[in-house]
Amino acid sequence: MATRDKNIWILIVFILSGLVIGGLLGELASKVDFLWWLSYGQDFGLSSPVVLDLNIIKLTFGLQLKINIASIIGMAIAIFIYRKV
Repeated sequence: MATRDKNIWILIVFILSGLVIGGLLGELASKVDFLWWLSYGQDFGLSSPVVLDLNIIKLTFGLQLKINIASIIGMAIAIFIYRKV
């Protein structure tokens, strides 16, 4: 029952690092002919930022995620490592 003692924040860090490293490797793999499929993915989020103008301060909100095959593989590896640790 070691999994109950683990902190949820560690899991979140593992998953986010898997997504970031996988995304980076996917973008690098897009330049290699036989690894192009790792960079296949989709963009999610706001295409243009939302601006809130309050006359004193102007706030701009925006969020966009790009998920590709390599980032999904990286996330799966991160979860696997988390479960083994």
